[in-house]
Amino acid sequence: MKPTLNKMIKRFVKWVDPKLEKYRKKESAKPYTPKDLEDLLGILKRTPKDVLTSKQRRIISNVMSFDARKVKEIMIKKDEIVFVHDHDMLGPLMLDRLYRSGHSHFPVLDKTKDVVGILHTDSFNSLENKNTDRVEKYLDRNVYYVNENYSLEQALAAFVRTNCYFFIVINKFEEITGLLPFEALIEYLLGNMPDDSFAQDTDKRMVAKR
Repeated sequence: MKPTLNKMIKRFVKWVDPKLEKYRKKESAKPYTPKDLEDLLGILKRTPKDVLTSKQRRIISNVMSFDARKVKEIMIKKDEIVFVHDHDMLGPLMLDRLYRSGHSHFPVLDKTKDVVGILHTDSFNSLENKNTDRVEKYLDRNVYYVNENYSLEQALAAFVRTNCYFFIVINKFEEITGLLPFEALIEYLLGNMPDDSFAQDTDKRMVAKR
């Protein structure tokens, strides 16, 4: 009986051994180590959606490459900027033009075309006479700049340092090349601005009840 049993065992091993080969290779394989950031980001892109959603992959990828990105890659380009002059009248036509732009901040120029301030759309709510008020009455004279070659990390540090949420972007020749609102950083990281219509953040009772 023993010789017969041995033969059966040998036949079984011979049959099953090739089928186990792929599992041996899988178990003995070393964990893959990405060579660089680009390689790692490539792995993220190939990760199945049941592990990471498209949005999660995008957020992780953007965060990991945050310092490698430049302000000029996400800023509002100069040809998209709506400039106004300090002596412009804030009448219905001007307000319609500003609202239609889709922007919320507008650089204000004087007669020499120097930037003398920023006009915010939220200041329009206090307009008393929309046919006679001039831009200079409502402009914010605090103007901050960032270099177009700043990394996004440098730009974020500037936002925190100045407590400002809107920058004029310039190049090394001090020429305006774009605008950088804080929202642009958030949209880069998350893909979009969080949609929240709550507007009672100064009301302690309402915040506590929320």
